[in-house]
Amino acid sequence: MAASLAVLTDPQVGDCVVFREGGVGLLLLTPVYWLKGSVAGVSRQQRVIRACPRIGKQASAYTPADHARLAGAMPCVDEGGVTADGAELRDVIRVQVAVADWETPWSHQQGTTGWLFRGQFLNQTLKKGGVIDMDVTWLVPCEAGR
Repeated sequence: MAASLAVLTDPQVGDCVVFREGGVGLLLLTPVYWLKGSVAGVSRQQRVIRACPRIGKQASAYTPADHARLAGAMPCVDEGGVTADGAELRDVIRVQVAVADWETPWSHQQGTTGWLFRGQFLNQTLKKGGVIDMDVTWLVPCEAGR
């Protein structure tokens, strides 16, 4: 999942945004892969928060289908964080991102399978101008001058 360096708090149509994953490690950092685009739409919703799906394996062993299943359930909480009736509502901001460019791993030697892999974001093939709906918390603003 994307590492949050700067929070995108009030997305506006036209804002430049980036989804990043990778860059973890203590001595040797894993490569950073990314998807860059602009906000094409913003929607605010209320969603019932449920427990995150239990995949039953370590995150490093997740398949693309496992990542898509988890992403589809977000926002979610660990089982202990759900109310007894499971009816907690939260405000969620979703953004539609018009894809401009990306860098994804093409083999397992280049990077572990994540949300970005072989020219795809989860189960969607990336194409310039294509629109992807995602949670605003997965995105960071583009750095100035880039």
